[in-house]
Amino acid sequence: MGIRKYLSGTGLIGTLTSGYALLRGANAQNFTWRTALGWLSWAITFALTIGTILDIRKASQGRPVSDDSPIKGKEGKYYKQQVADTGGAKRARRR
Repeated sequence: MGIRKYLSGTGLIGTLTSGYALLRGANAQNFTWRTALGWLSWAITFALTIGTILDIRKASQGRPVSDDSPIKGKEGKYYKQQVADTGGAKRARRR
């Protein structure tokens, strides 16, 4: 599964798309306080997206995530997928 599950996530795609839209719009306008707030908002969204990706990776490795994580309480969802995949591979090798 690898990095594909992170790159195809809607949070990352949405963040990159909105950053691209901000970048395209930056050519046509002067840098004002509204532009600065737009870029600040995008930077916060990007940081939250990267934090969520790191939390998903921690959970898939069986490591605990912080209490303020959006996936707190759902760690088993990510860890069970990995355990189920390796369990199936072990059974297939035994036969």
